[in-house]
Amino acid sequence: MSFIQTTRFNRRTLLGGAAAALSLPVSSLFTPSRAAAQTQGATEMEKVTFLVDQTPLVGDLYGAQPGARRPAVAIIGPMTYQKEQAPTEYAKRLAGQGFVTLAYDSRYRGESGGEPRAWENPFHKVEDLKAAVAYLKSRPDVDPDQVSILAICQGSSVAFRAAAEIEGVHALATIAGHYRDAEGDVEWLTEDGLAARRAQGEAAKAKFAATGEVEYIKGVDQTDMNVGMPGEFVWVWYQPWADRGQWDNRYAVMSDADLLNYESISAAETLTAPWLMIHGDNCFLPNAAHRHMAAVPETTRTKTIWDETPHLAYYDQSDAIDRATAEVVDWIRNA
Repeated sequence: MSFIQTTRFNRRTLLGGAAAALSLPVSSLFTPSRAAAQTQGATEMEKVTFLVDQTPLVGDLYGAQPGARRPAVAIIGPMTYQKEQAPTEYAKRLAGQGFVTLAYDSRYRGESGGEPRAWENPFHKVEDLKAAVAYLKSRPDVDPDQVSILAICQGSSVAFRAAAEIEGVHALATIAGHYRDAEGDVEWLTEDGLAARRAQGEAAKAKFAATGEVEYIKGVDQTDMNVGMPGEFVWVWYQPWADRGQWDNRYAVMSDADLLNYESISAAETLTAPWLMIHGDNCFLPNAAHRHMAAVPETTRTKTIWDETPHLAYYDQSDAIDRATAEVVDWIRNA
C-alpha cells in the first residue's frame, strides 16, 4: 500500500468512503504497509506539570536529555482522549527519533485538574495546547524555535486554532483529523441530531451555572446513540480502555454547548505554520479534510498524504503509526 502525496488539494466532493468503512472492524480493513518504519526507541518518561488559568495540567515527557537544546513536539489526542492512548504511541516513537515530546491530559480528563470532570470544551483545549507549547519552549533542553504540534483526530481542529494563534509554531502535523465546519457537523450528527444535542447541551450548561449540578451521559455505547461519541466503531475502541479503568466513560452533557459551537475552518484560513495532513477516504469526514486544505492560504506550505488506512488504525496499529511517524519526522525536520 503506497501513500499518495501532494503539496495541495483542490476542493472536490467525495461520496461514501469513511462512513461505510468505519462501520467495519478495523482488522478487516487494515493492510500492512511495505514502507519501512523509522527506527524506534522507547525512552524514559518524566512526569511534568504546568499551569493554564491556574489549573494544573499533567503530561508525560519523553526524550528529555541534558545538554544541547533539541526540537520538541506537543501532542494532542482525539475527542475525550487521555494521554495514555494514541498520544503516548506517537510520543515514544518521536522521542526515539530525537525529539522532546509531551503527551498531556487536557483539562477535565485524566491526571489534569479542572471541574467538572469529562467536560469536552474545545475552546479550553486550545488554551491548554498553547500552554503545552509554551511549557516546551520554556525548557532549557528545548530549542524554542523548533517546537511543533502533532494532533490526532478531533485534536486536529483544536491544533488548527492553536497553531494559527501562536506565534512561531515550527510545524503542524494532523493525523486522521476530525476537522470542524458546519457541513462536517451535519454530516457527523445530521441536522436534527445537531440541533437536539446543542439544545440539550445549552440546557445542561444553564443548569450547571444555576445549581452547580452536572448532568452526565456515557462517552460511548454499543447501541445507545445518546452518548458523547455515538457509533459502534468508536465503542469498540474506547470500551476496553474503560473496562481496564484507564479511561472514564463519562461525558458531561453541557459539553455540547461548547463542542457544537466550535469550528476550525476559519483558523485554517489564517494558518501560516507548515502543515502536514495525513488522511484518507477511510478516515472520518474526508470532505471536511479537503475543505480545510483548500481553505489554507496559498502561501502556507502544505503536504497531503492520502491513502486507504482506516481511521482507528492510526490510534493503535503499529504499522500505521510507524509510517505516520516517519512522515511527521521528515516533515518537521524539513519545515
